[in-house]
Amino acid sequence: MRLVRGLALALILIAIAFAVTLAMPVTQWRTGEMPVPPLTLTSPSPAAAHRRIWIDTDAACGESARTDPDDCLAILMLARQPGLSIIGLSTVFGNASIDVTDRIAREIRNELVRDGIDLPAVQRGSAQALSRTVSAPADRAIETALSQGPMTIVALGPLTNVALALRRRPDLRPNVERLVAVMGSQMGHLFHPTEGARGANLFGHGPVFRDFNFEMDREAAADVLAMGLPQTFVPYEVARTAEIGSRDIDRLEAAGGASARVAALSRSWLEHWQQEIGRAGFYPFDLFAAAYVADPELFRCAGVHAWTGKDPLMFVPFLRPTALMITQNPTSIADPDVLGSGLYCPEAAPALASRLRSRLGVIDESEE
Repeated sequence: MRLVRGLALALILIAIAFAVTLAMPVTQWRTGEMPVPPLTLTSPSPAAAHRRIWIDTDAACGESARTDPDDCLAILMLARQPGLSIIGLSTVFGNASIDVTDRIAREIRNELVRDGIDLPAVQRGSAQALSRTVSAPADRAIETALSQGPMTIVALGPLTNVALALRRRPDLRPNVERLVAVMGSQMGHLFHPTEGARGANLFGHGPVFRDFNFEMDREAAADVLAMGLPQTFVPYEVARTAEIGSRDIDRLEAAGGASARVAALSRSWLEHWQQEIGRAGFYPFDLFAAAYVADPELFRCAGVHAWTGKDPLMFVPFLRPTALMITQNPTSIADPDVLGSGLYCPEAAPALASRLRSRLGVIDESEE
């Protein structure tokens, strides 16, 4: 009986804490951002032409209503980007099982090949996080590609494949020209895309998104961070810069080929955002990593210290999971598990939204 009462009291306290959280000021719910010192941002220089690009993806585009199409949009854009040489495509678990992500990545690659775009075969990667996985074709292929020269790795999912390859061959780390990863946040920041929208769940507050790629394999992210690679973090923060709506998806579909296939895989995600999140379109998170490779000068970035550890500013005191955080003030780093550095890109120029549509072929340059 005492145990039952204890559990009941615990549940009541959790419910009260949840209600208090929902009652927080609207501004904080809208942004998901606790106050932190502003970052000093600058624009990177334009990318060099003809760079070697490796895309590592957890593409689960359209597998369910809640699996985003962003990986497929990113692959579509990079495959059609002049001046970039895609030398590798690999898959990793994440948004879905490795069977799903590998199948969808192969489907998109084959559609692009039918469109006349020359792309390498897809390399199947890790099915589980670093602590529970073994070598797969993907990490071996990344190792081989790095042994042939410098390349940029665009990591659209967990960093498991990258960590495996570079653990085994630390001598190849200098050949990572840049690792572009979709992860990272400022202290006390969550990604919260809507507030008070009609149809939004959580009593109108809408959902809070996790730093998904980091959380799916924290060990791999920490491992790679400790390697000291030139790394760019493309966070959820910057995703507010552009929204993909019904008109964009209709234009993708009308383009035919791989574009139409990606459009079909995007519709259920778009409906989820419209009906449950309460926005007219969705924020294409992973597409921004591709955009950084194509148009880095349109981003506003900061050189930062990065670390993994408990977030001291997380506003739910009893729930402070390990996070990948950034700061420009080293004195604010408390009790880190792993320390590193990188470039953090939370903002983008207004021109990026139309440039993304142009790169995807859903808008003419004349409409920019």
